[in-house]
Amino acid sequence: MDDKDKSQANAEADAEEAYVLSESEHEVLAPDDLDEEQTPGDRAAGDAAAGKAPETVDSMRDQLLRAMAETENVRRRAKKDVHDAAQYSISNFARDLLSVADNMSRALAAVTPELKQENEALTSIVDGVEMTARELDTVFERHRIKLVDPMGEPFDYNLHQAMFEDKESNQPDGTIVQVLQAGYVIGDRLLRPAMVGVAKGGIKPAAAESDDGNDENGADVGAKVDTSA
Repeated sequence: MDDKDKSQANAEADAEEAYVLSESEHEVLAPDDLDEEQTPGDRAAGDAAAGKAPETVDSMRDQLLRAMAETENVRRRAKKDVHDAAQYSISNFARDLLSVADNMSRALAAVTPELKQENEALTSIVDGVEMTARELDTVFERHRIKLVDPMGEPFDYNLHQAMFEDKESNQPDGTIVQVLQAGYVIGDRLLRPAMVGVAKGGIKPAAAESDDGNDENGADVGAKVDTSA
């Protein structure tokens, strides 16, 4: 074998030895080692690829349902606020007008029929005030403002304000026996409570005698006992 053939053989042997050495030097990674080097995103993608549903799906569905419910509540509250604003936005203005209605009622109550007959000019003034009062009542009705005049009705703390108690009215306990100032409501809301007097103590007990003049035992109270015998 000449020198050329020897050199070629030595080169092939060195190349084979280097290949074997390179394989021994490279460590083969196990599956566990590969998992440790994977990022959380890689694991989620691997789970999804393997047919495993992510745990966050139920949580995201719950958050979506809660957000939808909250949106619906906000929409309903906004709708109610718009309705209330349309219905009750004039409450303060209407409350200020109640004193005007009260003053016209007092003015009309102060003029007796006799005064109207004696003074024709006063009659014209009263007629004008009455027309104005009727027009004001029409405006109140148009805006759902109603008078509260609870004479003879049971006391209701939602609508009435008790100013005094009447123990001599001989009416059932809690009955309104006098209205000092009428109240008003707008829609289903109170503008001003009615100032009232309320019966206290209930109906007085009936007399011991009945209507036919008999006592409790049925005997005739008016009959006299004959003692002549």
